[in-house]
Formats: sequence, C-alpha cells, structure tokens
Amino acid sequence: MAIRIVRLGTPRAADEGLRLGTVRRPPRGVPKAEFASRDFYDLWLPALSPSADLVKQAQAALADADAREWARFVSRFRAEMKQPEAGQLLDLLAALSNRTNLAVGCYCEDESRCHRSVLRELLQERDAEIVG
Repeated sequence: MAIRIVRLGTPRAADEGLRLGTVRRPPRGVPKAEFASRDFYDLWLPALSPSADLVKQAQAALADADAREWARFVSRFRAEMKQPEAGQLLDLLAALSNRTNLAVGCYCEDESRCHRSVLRELLQERDAEIVG
C-alpha cells in the first residue's frame, strides 16, 4: 500500500485508490459532479495546499525563475504545514499509506516546482509509503 503523488487531471493508475486534491481552488469550468470522473479528485483537501498569499509567491518565483524566492516559498509552506490541522492530516495520510492506496495531487505540471514536492518530503518524513 502507498501514496502516489500525482498531477490532478491526469489518468489514474489502476491501483491508485482515493485521489485527494490538495489545491486551494476546485478546477475551473468543471461541474463538481465530474471532478472524480475527469480524474481531478475524489475528495478536496485544501488544508494541505498553500495559503492564497503563498500561491501568489510561488507563481511569482516561477515566473521569474527565482531559485531563492522558491526556497522562501518552500520554507513558508513547511511552516504552514506545522499548524495542528495540517500536521494531523499529514500524520493521517502517512498512517493510511501503510494500509491502503491513495493519491495526493495538484494541477502543476512540474512537481519539482509545486507544493506537492514539499508534501512528498513531509510525508516521507512521517514514514509514509510513497510510490516513485
């Protein structure tokens, strides 16, 4: 059993399990009833997404290809994930990864410049089983 880190909207793996959307906003122009069937997510979990201010910071860092600004984003996002609600959710997902398959994702094309890369690290630090 394990957690798969995915890009939302991409085809699901056969054994992926429940797909969790760790995004600030639902997909635009997609009816809520179609989120799962269009491979976005089964359950929306915005508590594991960056705050609106951090999303803006990350977008600016990516637009300018600014490595130092990206590092600041990562640091600030990690601080947000230390809040009790986020920490408890990460602990839960790590524990579930040892019992069932599930997926955590975001819309970003490049995982290395997406908060899901940080979620991968945070889950690994909690001894989660991670695919890939």
